Amino acid sequence: MASNNFIDYVKINCRSGKGGAGSHHFFRAKGLPNGGPDGGDGGRGGHIILEGSSQLWTLLHLQYQKHLIAQAGEGGGENLRSGKQGDDIIIQVPLGTVARDAETGEKKLEITEDGQRLILTPGGRGGLGNDHFKSATNQAPSYAQPGEPGIDEWVILELKLLADVGLVGFPNAGKSTLLSVVSAAKPKIADYAFTTLTPNLGVVAYRDYKSFVMADIPGIIEGAAEGRGLGHRFLRHIERNSILLFMISCDSPDINAEYQVLLSELQQFNPELLDKQRLLAITKSDMLDEELEAEIRATLPTDLPTIFISSLTNKNIQQLKDLIWQTLHAK
Repeated sequence: MASNNFIDYVKINCRSGKGGAGSHHFFRAKGLPNGGPDGGDGGRGGHIILEGSSQLWTLLHLQYQKHLIAQAGEGGGENLRSGKQGDDIIIQVPLGTVARDAETGEKKLEITEDGQRLILTPGGRGGLGNDHFKSATNQAPSYAQPGEPGIDEWVILELKLLADVGLVGFPNAGKSTLLSVVSAAKPKIADYAFTTLTPNLGVVAYRDYKSFVMADIPGIIEGAAEGRGLGHRFLRHIERNSILLFMISCDSPDINAEYQVLLSELQQFNPELLDKQRLLAITKSDMLDEELEAEIRATLPTDLPTIFISSLTNKNIQQLKDLIWQTLHAK
Protein backbone atom coordinates (compact mmCIF):
# COMPACT_ATOMS: atom_id res chain seq x y z
CA MET A 1 0.00 0.00 0.00
CA ALA A 2 1.28 3.41 -0.87
CA SER A 3 2.37 5.42 2.11
CA ASN A 4 0.52 8.56 1.10
CA ASN A 5 -2.71 6.58 0.81
CA PHE A 6 -2.49 4.79 4.15
CA ILE A 7 -5.03 6.31 6.55
CA ASP A 8 -5.56 4.47 9.86
CA TYR A 9 -7.55 7.08 11.82
CA VAL A 10 -10.69 8.99 10.84
CA LYS A 11 -13.38 10.87 12.74
CA ILE A 12 -16.85 10.79 11.22
CA ASN A 13 -20.30 12.10 12.07
CA CYS A 14 -23.01 9.42 12.03
CA ARG A 15 -26.71 10.28 11.93
CA SER A 16 -29.09 7.34 11.90
CA GLY A 17 -32.61 7.67 10.56
CA LYS A 18 -35.63 8.75 12.63
CA GLY A 19 -38.33 6.14 13.07
CA GLY A 20 -41.64 6.72 11.30
CA ALA A 21 -44.73 7.63 13.32
CA GLY A 22 -47.50 5.12 13.91
CA SER A 23 -50.86 5.85 12.31
CA HIS A 24 -54.02 6.64 14.29
CA HIS A 25 -56.40 5.84 11.45
CA PHE A 26 -59.89 4.37 11.82
CA PHE A 27 -61.47 2.06 9.31
CA ARG A 28 -64.47 3.50 7.53
CA ALA A 29 -66.65 1.80 4.90
CA LYS A 30 -70.23 1.91 3.67
CA GLY A 31 -72.39 0.18 6.20
CA LEU A 32 -69.51 0.11 8.69
CA PRO A 33 -69.06 3.64 10.00
CA ASN A 34 -67.32 2.51 13.18
CA GLY A 35 -64.89 -0.11 11.94
CA GLY A 36 -62.34 0.48 14.65
CA PRO A 37 -58.66 1.42 14.66
CA ASP A 38 -56.51 0.14 11.79
CA GLY A 39 -53.44 2.36 12.00
CA GLY A 40 -50.22 0.67 10.97
CA ASP A 41 -46.76 0.91 12.55
CA GLY A 42 -44.10 3.34 11.46
CA GLY A 43 -40.98 2.07 9.75
CA ARG A 44 -37.60 1.83 11.47
CA GLY A 45 -35.06 4.52 10.70
CA GLY A 46 -31.96 3.53 8.75
CA HIS A 47 -28.96 2.06 10.56
CA ILE A 48 -25.35 2.96 9.88
CA ILE A 49 -23.54 -0.36 9.54
CA LEU A 50 -19.87 -1.30 9.27
CA GLU A 51 -18.96 -4.26 7.07
CA GLY A 52 -15.56 -5.95 7.07
CA SER A 53 -13.76 -6.28 3.74
CA SER A 54 -10.55 -8.24 3.25
CA GLN A 55 -9.93 -6.21 0.08
CA LEU A 56 -9.37 -2.97 2.02
CA TRP A 57 -6.17 -2.00 3.85
CA THR A 58 -6.86 1.64 4.67
CA LEU A 59 -9.58 4.06 5.80
CA LEU A 60 -8.69 6.44 2.97
CA HIS A 61 -12.17 6.22 1.43
CA LEU A 62 -13.64 7.73 4.62
CA GLN A 63 -11.17 10.58 5.02
CA TYR A 64 -13.30 13.03 3.04
CA GLN A 65 -16.70 11.48 3.83
CA LYS A 66 -17.21 13.10 7.21
CA HIS A 67 -21.00 12.97 7.44
CA LEU A 68 -23.08 9.81 7.08
CA ILE A 69 -26.83 10.43 7.19
CA ALA A 70 -29.24 7.48 7.05
CA GLN A 71 -32.80 7.71 5.75
CA ALA A 72 -35.77 8.18 8.07
CA GLY A 73 -38.52 5.58 8.29
CA GLU A 74 -41.93 6.32 6.80
CA GLY A 75 -45.11 6.67 8.84
CA GLY A 76 -47.65 3.88 9.17
CA GLY A 77 -50.80 3.86 7.04
CA GLU A 78 -54.37 2.72 7.08
CA ASN A 79 -55.45 -0.92 6.87
CA LEU A 80 -52.60 -1.85 9.22
CA ARG A 81 -50.01 -0.94 6.59
CA SER A 82 -46.55 -0.52 8.08
CA GLY A 83 -44.34 2.30 6.95
CA LYS A 84 -41.25 1.59 4.87
CA GLN A 85 -37.99 1.24 6.76
CA GLY A 86 -35.31 3.81 6.10
CA ASP A 87 -32.44 2.62 3.92
CA ASP A 88 -29.36 1.57 5.85
CA ILE A 89 -25.92 2.99 5.10
CA ILE A 90 -23.34 0.21 4.85
CA ILE A 91 -19.71 1.29 5.07
CA GLN A 92 -16.97 -1.17 4.17
CA VAL A 93 -13.88 -1.03 6.37
CA PRO A 94 -10.65 -3.04 6.61
CA LEU A 95 -10.39 -5.97 8.98
CA GLY A 96 -9.04 -4.77 12.31
CA THR A 97 -11.14 -1.58 12.40
CA VAL A 98 -12.18 -0.43 15.89
CA ALA A 99 -14.97 2.12 16.42
CA ARG A 100 -14.92 4.37 19.49
CA ASP A 101 -17.18 7.10 20.84
CA ALA A 102 -15.38 10.35 20.04
CA GLU A 103 -16.39 12.00 23.33
CA THR A 104 -15.79 9.20 25.84
CA GLY A 105 -13.29 7.03 23.97
CA GLU A 106 -15.46 4.01 24.79
CA LYS A 107 -15.09 1.11 22.37
CA LYS A 108 -18.31 0.49 20.44
CA LEU A 109 -17.36 -2.42 18.22
CA GLU A 110 -14.58 -3.95 16.14
CA ILE A 111 -14.55 -5.67 12.77
CA THR A 112 -12.31 -8.73 12.46
CA GLU A 113 -13.87 -10.96 9.77
CA ASP A 114 -14.56 -10.58 6.07
CA GLY A 115 -18.26 -9.93 5.49
CA GLN A 116 -18.94 -9.28 9.18
CA ARG A 117 -21.65 -6.65 9.65
CA LEU A 118 -22.23 -4.75 12.88
CA ILE A 119 -24.56 -1.82 13.56
CA LEU A 120 -22.51 1.25 14.43
CA THR A 121 -25.38 3.73 14.91
CA PRO A 122 -28.87 2.20 15.18
CA GLY A 123 -31.86 3.86 13.60
CA GLY A 124 -34.86 4.96 15.66
CA ARG A 125 -37.67 2.45 16.13
CA GLY A 126 -40.95 3.09 14.34
CA GLY A 127 -43.96 4.07 16.44
CA LEU A 128 -46.84 1.67 17.04
CA GLY A 129 -50.15 2.37 15.30
CA ASN A 130 -53.36 2.84 17.25
CA ASP A 131 -54.41 -0.74 16.52
CA HIS A 132 -51.97 -1.85 19.25
CA PHE A 133 -53.76 0.16 21.92
CA LYS A 134 -57.33 -1.08 21.49
CA SER A 135 -58.87 -2.99 24.37
CA ALA A 136 -62.24 -3.96 25.76
CA THR A 137 -62.36 -0.69 27.66
CA ASN A 138 -60.78 1.45 24.95
CA GLN A 139 -62.15 0.35 21.62
CA ALA A 140 -61.30 3.54 19.75
CA PRO A 141 -57.83 4.76 20.76
CA SER A 142 -57.14 8.00 18.96
CA TYR A 143 -53.43 8.05 19.63
CA ALA A 144 -50.36 6.30 18.22
CA GLN A 145 -46.69 6.38 19.06
CA PRO A 146 -44.31 8.80 17.39
CA GLY A 147 -41.17 7.33 15.93
CA GLU A 148 -37.99 7.33 18.00
CA PRO A 149 -35.42 9.94 16.98
CA GLY A 150 -32.24 8.84 15.27
CA ILE A 151 -28.82 9.16 16.91
CA ASP A 152 -26.40 11.94 16.00
CA GLU A 153 -22.87 11.14 17.16
CA TRP A 154 -19.20 11.54 16.29
CA VAL A 155 -17.30 8.28 15.98
CA ILE A 156 -13.59 7.57 15.69
CA LEU A 157 -12.51 4.69 13.48
CA GLU A 158 -9.05 3.26 14.16
CA LEU A 159 -7.36 0.61 12.09
CA LYS A 160 -5.20 -2.01 13.81
CA LEU A 161 -3.51 -4.13 11.19
CA LEU A 162 -4.18 -7.85 11.37
CA ALA A 163 -0.90 -9.71 10.86
CA ASP A 164 0.75 -12.88 12.09
CA VAL A 165 4.13 -11.26 12.71
CA GLY A 166 4.90 -7.69 13.77
CA LEU A 167 8.39 -6.26 13.27
CA VAL A 168 9.65 -4.24 16.23
CA GLY A 169 12.89 -2.28 16.28
CA PHE A 170 14.68 1.05 16.25
CA PRO A 171 14.91 3.06 13.03
CA ASN A 172 17.34 1.54 10.50
CA ALA A 173 17.22 -1.89 12.11
CA GLY A 174 16.48 -3.48 8.72
CA LYS A 175 12.76 -4.11 9.16
CA SER A 176 11.68 -2.70 5.80
CA THR A 177 14.55 -4.44 4.02
CA LEU A 178 13.51 -7.79 5.48
CA LEU A 179 9.89 -7.24 4.46
CA SER A 180 10.96 -6.39 0.90
CA VAL A 181 13.08 -9.56 0.72
CA VAL A 182 10.55 -12.07 2.06
CA SER A 183 7.42 -10.62 0.43
CA ALA A 184 6.25 -8.61 -2.56
CA ALA A 185 5.82 -5.46 -0.43
CA LYS A 186 7.84 -2.45 -1.57
CA PRO A 187 8.43 -0.29 1.52
CA LYS A 188 10.65 2.78 1.30
CA ILE A 189 14.26 1.92 2.14
CA ALA A 190 17.09 4.40 2.72
CA ASP A 191 20.15 4.87 4.92
CA TYR A 192 18.57 7.42 7.26
CA ALA A 193 16.20 7.15 10.21
CA PHE A 194 12.40 7.08 9.89
CA THR A 195 12.24 6.12 6.22
CA THR A 196 9.14 4.14 7.20
CA LEU A 197 6.44 6.67 8.03
CA THR A 198 3.43 4.38 7.73
CA PRO A 199 2.92 0.65 8.39
CA ASN A 200 3.49 -1.84 5.58
CA LEU A 201 2.02 -5.31 5.15
CA GLY A 202 3.49 -8.20 3.22
CA VAL A 203 2.38 -11.78 2.58
CA VAL A 204 5.36 -14.09 3.12
CA ALA A 205 5.35 -17.25 0.97
CA TYR A 206 6.30 -20.38 2.88
CA ARG A 207 6.75 -24.05 2.00
CA ASP A 208 4.03 -26.07 0.25
CA TYR A 209 2.10 -22.94 -0.80
CA LYS A 210 1.53 -21.83 2.78
CA SER A 211 1.94 -18.19 3.81
CA PHE A 212 1.76 -15.77 6.71
CA VAL A 213 1.35 -12.00 7.00
CA MET A 214 4.13 -9.73 8.25
CA ALA A 215 3.66 -6.10 9.37
CA ASP A 216 6.38 -3.45 9.51
CA ILE A 217 5.68 -0.34 11.59
CA PRO A 218 7.77 2.85 11.85
CA GLY A 219 10.83 2.54 14.06
CA ILE A 220 10.50 2.98 17.81
CA ILE A 221 12.84 5.21 19.83
CA GLU A 222 13.19 5.56 23.57
CA GLY A 223 10.29 7.68 24.84
CA ALA A 224 7.94 6.67 22.01
CA ALA A 225 5.20 5.84 24.51
CA GLU A 226 5.37 9.49 25.66
CA GLY A 227 5.19 10.81 22.10
CA ARG A 228 8.85 11.07 21.06
CA GLY A 229 9.78 10.35 17.46
CA LEU A 230 6.63 9.21 15.71
CA GLY A 231 5.18 8.53 19.14
CA HIS A 232 2.82 5.67 19.94
CA ARG A 233 0.47 6.33 17.02
CA PHE A 234 1.56 3.19 15.20
CA LEU A 235 2.17 0.93 18.20
CA ARG A 236 -1.48 -0.09 18.16
CA HIS A 237 -0.84 -1.97 14.92
CA ILE A 238 1.16 -4.66 16.72
CA GLU A 239 -1.61 -5.25 19.28
CA ARG A 240 -3.21 -7.68 16.79
CA ASN A 241 -0.01 -9.60 15.89
CA SER A 242 0.46 -13.17 17.07
CA ILE A 243 4.27 -12.89 17.22
CA LEU A 244 6.57 -9.93 17.79
CA LEU A 245 9.87 -10.20 15.91
CA PHE A 246 12.39 -7.87 17.53
CA MET A 247 15.07 -6.72 15.10
CA ILE A 248 18.35 -5.21 16.29
CA SER A 249 21.41 -4.47 14.16
CA CYS A 250 24.58 -6.40 14.94
CA ASP A 251 26.57 -3.14 15.04
CA SER A 252 24.56 -1.88 18.03
CA PRO A 253 26.81 -0.90 20.97
CA ASP A 254 24.61 -2.92 23.36
CA ILE A 255 22.07 -5.28 21.80
CA ASN A 256 20.63 -6.44 25.12
CA ALA A 257 20.13 -2.81 26.28
CA GLU A 258 18.29 -1.96 23.04
CA TYR A 259 16.06 -4.99 23.48
CA GLN A 260 15.19 -3.91 27.04
CA VAL A 261 14.36 -0.38 25.83
CA LEU A 262 12.01 -1.79 23.18
CA LEU A 263 10.33 -4.01 25.77
CA SER A 264 9.92 -1.04 28.11
CA GLU A 265 8.26 1.07 25.42
CA LEU A 266 5.81 -1.71 24.59
CA GLN A 267 5.02 -2.24 28.26
CA GLN A 268 4.29 1.45 28.78
CA PHE A 269 2.00 1.50 25.76
CA ASN A 270 0.16 -1.74 26.55
CA PRO A 271 1.44 -4.28 29.14
CA GLU A 272 -0.46 -7.07 27.38
CA LEU A 273 1.98 -6.84 24.47
CA LEU A 274 4.57 -8.56 26.65
CA ASP A 275 2.36 -11.65 26.78
CA LYS A 276 2.89 -12.27 23.07
CA GLN A 277 5.42 -14.73 21.68
CA ARG A 278 8.75 -12.99 21.01
CA LEU A 279 11.62 -13.74 18.65
CA LEU A 280 14.88 -11.85 18.20
CA ALA A 281 16.64 -11.35 14.87
CA ILE A 282 20.15 -9.86 14.80
CA THR A 283 20.31 -8.09 11.44
CA LYS A 284 23.14 -7.19 9.05
CA SER A 285 25.03 -10.23 10.33
CA ASP A 286 26.86 -10.62 7.02
CA MET A 287 29.36 -8.26 8.68
CA LEU A 288 30.12 -10.85 11.38
CA ASP A 289 32.45 -13.82 11.39
CA GLU A 290 31.76 -16.89 13.51
CA GLU A 291 33.84 -15.63 16.43
CA LEU A 292 32.05 -12.25 16.66
CA GLU A 293 28.67 -13.95 16.30
CA ALA A 294 29.51 -16.26 19.21
CA GLU A 295 30.58 -13.30 21.36
CA ILE A 296 27.31 -11.48 20.69
CA ARG A 297 25.20 -14.59 21.29
CA ALA A 298 26.77 -14.98 24.72
CA THR A 299 25.38 -11.58 25.77
CA LEU A 300 21.79 -12.26 24.67
CA PRO A 301 18.87 -13.52 26.78
CA THR A 302 18.93 -17.32 26.89
CA ASP A 303 15.14 -17.70 27.05
CA LEU A 304 14.53 -15.79 23.80
CA PRO A 305 14.75 -17.64 20.44
CA THR A 306 17.44 -15.75 18.52
CA ILE A 307 18.63 -15.93 14.93
CA PHE A 308 21.34 -14.02 13.05
CA ILE A 309 20.16 -12.89 9.60
CA SER A 310 21.21 -10.80 6.64
CA SER A 311 18.63 -9.54 4.17
CA LEU A 312 21.46 -8.51 1.84
CA THR A 313 22.95 -12.00 1.48
CA ASN A 314 19.80 -14.00 2.46
CA LYS A 315 21.70 -15.48 5.40
CA ASN A 316 19.31 -17.58 7.52
CA ILE A 317 16.24 -16.03 5.86
CA GLN A 318 14.67 -19.45 5.23
CA GLN A 319 15.57 -20.50 8.77
CA LEU A 320 13.83 -17.36 10.05
CA LYS A 321 10.70 -18.30 8.11
CA ASP A 322 10.86 -21.81 9.61
CA LEU A 323 11.21 -20.38 13.12
CA ILE A 324 8.26 -18.03 12.62
CA TRP A 325 6.09 -20.80 11.19
CA GLN A 326 6.94 -23.21 14.02
CA THR A 327 6.19 -20.52 16.60
CA LEU A 328 2.88 -19.60 14.97
CA HIS A 329 1.73 -23.24 15.02
CA ALA A 330 3.23 -24.34 18.33
CA LYS A 331 0.64 -25.88 20.65
